[in-house]
Amino acid sequence: MTNLYGPYNIYSYFIGSNPPTSFNPNPIFPKIKRTAFLSPFTYVVGDVSIGENTYIGPFVSIRADEGSPFYIGEDCNLQDGVILHGLKNKYVEVYGKHFSIYMGPRVSCAHGSLIHGPCEIGTDVFVGFKAIVYNTQIGEGCFISPNAVVTGGVKLKPHSFVPPGANIDTQAKADRLSKVPKNEEEFAKEVQRVNREFPLTYSIFFGKTKCSCGLTH
Repeated sequence: MTNLYGPYNIYSYFIGSNPPTSFNPNPIFPKIKRTAFLSPFTYVVGDVSIGENTYIGPFVSIRADEGSPFYIGEDCNLQDGVILHGLKNKYVEVYGKHFSIYMGPRVSCAHGSLIHGPCEIGTDVFVGFKAIVYNTQIGEGCFISPNAVVTGGVKLKPHSFVPPGANIDTQAKADRLSKVPKNEEEFAKEVQRVNREFPLTYSIFFGKTKCSCGLTH
């Protein structure tokens, strides 16, 4: 059947170095593993590392032009409209290195969530729709529900459950959180399982191959 309306897909995104500034003077190009997938209309600039088999959804902004560096581990998924940004000269220390944002393996960031450095997000964490994570350390296996806010320099113990709409801005509130309910734990695992298939299948769908710099050829 003839397509009367032009091409169905325009595969476009922007990957580039951060602009030189007084607080971040050295332009650094992102480092993106070959098996990661960047959706159309993704924006990635600066000292950003994206791991193997990570899925970056449409309209995701990963902007390491102020706070940097950012590290996104393998098998993560950043869904539509997720924003990553960081404050200048504010860091978390992970494995003896400084990061504006550090995201461990198998992290899921649902649609519209905001991840703002300085912050560390541990392995197998789920960040819900429109949730905000800023100036915090999130332990392994935590579940942050939709519209929740975690901030104030708090540290969430592993497998903590942040209820929908909660504002966790003191350590006392963080310490009172319960463990992740079984149904939410299973939901997070299913989100991770579904999104883990996307990097390969979308790459095949778009008929694109990528070099290690993340650009299509």
